[in-house]
Amino acid sequence: MIDSSRIPKIPAFTLPALIARIGNRLPQFPHSVNLALALNAARRMGVLREDTLAEIEGKRFRVTVLDTGMVADFTYRAGAFRPLWNTGGQADLRFAAPLSAYLQMVSRQEDPDTLFFNRRLSIEGDTELGLRVKNMLDALEWPALSWQGLRPTFLSRG
Repeated sequence: MIDSSRIPKIPAFTLPALIARIGNRLPQFPHSVNLALALNAARRMGVLREDTLAEIEGKRFRVTVLDTGMVADFTYRAGAFRPLWNTGGQADLRFAAPLSAYLQMVSRQEDPDTLFFNRRLSIEGDTELGLRVKNMLDALEWPALSWQGLRPTFLSRG
C-alpha cells in the first residue's frame, strides 16, 4: 500500500475560469478514453473491488472537472471500462468537482463524504449506485509501486 504521508498535501484550489472556458470548447471524447484507460489499469492492479464492479455493470457515468471544462462519459461493460461518445448528460450517475477535490480524493487526503458535505463534490443520479461507488472509493487501497527496473526507453543506451 502507498504511504499517503509521503504524498504532498494538496490544497483546495480552483483554476482560473479561462481554463474552463477553453476546456469546454475542446473535444471531450479523449478525456473519456483516458479515464477509461486509467480505470482499467486500476482494475488490473486489483485496486477496484470485483464485487462492486459486477454491481455497476452496464451503468453510465459522467465525471465533470468544473475548473478545467473536462467531461468524461464512460460505462463498465463486459469486464472493462469503456468510453462513451457524448451521452448528452444521460448518465446513471454524475460527479462534478474542481480538480483539487478529485486529486484529494484519489490521494486519500479527503474522503468523498467530506467533499460532498463541504459542497466541493456534487453527486447526482441513482442514489443506490452512488452509494456503491462511494463505498468503492472509500475502500481504495493503492498498492506500493516499485520504480525499480522501470527506465524510460529514451534513457537506455545501446
